[in-house]
Amino acid sequence: MGDIRRRGAVALGITGLVAPLTLALGAAPAQAASCTTQAGPYQKKVEKFLGRPVDGRQSAADCKAIRAFQTKHGITPNIGYAGSITWGVMDLMNKQKAVGKDPNKSGKCPENKGRIACVNLTLQLSWIQDGGKLVYGPVPVRTGRNGYETRTGLKKIYWRHIDHVSSIYNVPMPYSQFFDGGQAFHSVNLSMWNPPGSHGCVNMTTKNAKKYWSLLKKGDDVFVYGRKPGT
Repeated sequence: MGDIRRRGAVALGITGLVAPLTLALGAAPAQAASCTTQAGPYQKKVEKFLGRPVDGRQSAADCKAIRAFQTKHGITPNIGYAGSITWGVMDLMNKQKAVGKDPNKSGKCPENKGRIACVNLTLQLSWIQDGGKLVYGPVPVRTGRNGYETRTGLKKIYWRHIDHVSSIYNVPMPYSQFFDGGQAFHSVNLSMWNPPGSHGCVNMTTKNAKKYWSLLKKGDDVFVYGRKPGT
């Protein structure tokens, strides 16, 4: 079966199921885990993103909306503070939306390889193209955090395991398609915007991981480029 687990490389690809970022990373001022009355440095931008009245002042309704967003995407502490991490996620979402259906407008992902899976680390997007034709995507992904970056360059899918489980962390990695050591496409039960990121793998929703499984095969090319924000 070619069990990659014996190589120990999956440690690099395992999804980031660890404690999210803390106050030490500048998410919010230290206080009890309740809805804050303090306006954050990105208050107006966050209010605009959430469709709230843009006045730069923290209201109970503002806090409730910000806190719901933080809870949905695993941003901690989820106290409704409009800090750098919360705005960073929102800003990335805006940039991803702006891409539309032309993710390879820059031409950075090779169009002379036939079918290829592209990963833009800067925008945390992936898609499948065939020549210059978009086959699927773009879809949001969750790649390697600082210190566990998803490695860039041209690679090939060399092993696929639909029910893969890491023997190191005992964490499931469904629909795994390995393309660089222990780094693989696979699904996770997390928000794609959950900070700080994976341990190197390209995390996907179950829906998108299944689609990649059906569209790709062993030997297909994968091209990873750019740099994930915060790495």
